[in-house]
Amino acid sequence: MNKVPGLFLACCILPLIVAWGVLWSGWQPDSTTNKGSFLTQEVVLNVPEQQHKSWFIALNQPDSCTELCLGQLALMEQLTVALGKHRQQVGLLLLGQGQSDKASVLPEVPSLSPGAFYLVDKHGLVVLEYLPQRDQTANRVLLKGLLKDLKKLLSYERSSSGGKS
Repeated sequence: MNKVPGLFLACCILPLIVAWGVLWSGWQPDSTTNKGSFLTQEVVLNVPEQQHKSWFIALNQPDSCTELCLGQLALMEQLTVALGKHRQQVGLLLLGQGQSDKASVLPEVPSLSPGAFYLVDKHGLVVLEYLPQRDQTANRVLLKGLLKDLKKLLSYERSSSGGKS
């Protein structure tokens, strides 16, 4: 008797049963390695195509920006230095009001939080959110997390493209 069809069916059905069991039990990892929060809704920005950047860091500065929100602009200026060798791959965006020599200014996006930083991919999809903190030390820690997430993404991008930029 030929056992190949039975073995084939077992190899196909067993993983499906295990996957269904995992989904049904609601098991999910307790933690993630990213420091930012994923957005619950899709937001796409009209990023400047002429810059040919892999990622963008966006700061939302709407007209109704508070003092806390306005203080974030100084931190954005510090990001240009903190990016170091990655500066050529990362663009800066300012959403809403304000002026910056180092960032492209885009229209404000009402669905984004005032004063928050965002990681945006080269197609304009807003991926991670970093909400402003009242304490400046906490804000610096938040930006270190943003830079850590960004460096992971750049490293992944470099390794998935075979080292070609």
